[in-house]
Amino acid sequence: MLKFSAQYFIKQLNLAEHPEGGYYISSFRATDELAVRDVQRPIYTSIYFLLRSQDISHLHRLQSDELWYYHAGSPLTVHMIFPDGTYEAKKLGLNVEAGEVPQIAVPKNTIFGSSVEDSESFSLVGCMVAPGFDFADFELFTQEELLADYPQHEGVIRKMTYKTIK
Repeated sequence: MLKFSAQYFIKQLNLAEHPEGGYYISSFRATDELAVRDVQRPIYTSIYFLLRSQDISHLHRLQSDELWYYHAGSPLTVHMIFPDGTYEAKKLGLNVEAGEVPQIAVPKNTIFGSSVEDSESFSLVGCMVAPGFDFADFELFTQEELLADYPQHEGVIRKMTYKTIK
């Protein structure tokens, strides 16, 4: 079996740094559009997203649903704070007997981020957003902002946020 590295996928897929952390590239964009919040958006968009164990996908929120699909590497933990304030962590991976799942849905308006817990590793996933992603619908949070609203999740917020937005 071939063993690939994070750097292999970053180079071969031409991935660029993502503002939330990790690396990405747009892989698909629907040609059909629909009106969403008074603007036209593609029906869906999709990216490749790679996160190394030394990286964090910082807590952020989208105004559309996002589906995550596991592709390669170690499992990826997706941390979610739902609009009602509850927290859940799900593992994206192929070891279903250990509770991992090969795909995860993150509902719109959920605050979420991700991390790779295996040291010296990475996770390559696909993310599809419907209606399609636009940076105008992307919110990145600081620790201070989230701690004010969700103090009960202090541990994960301190781990998964910037102290100040870069």
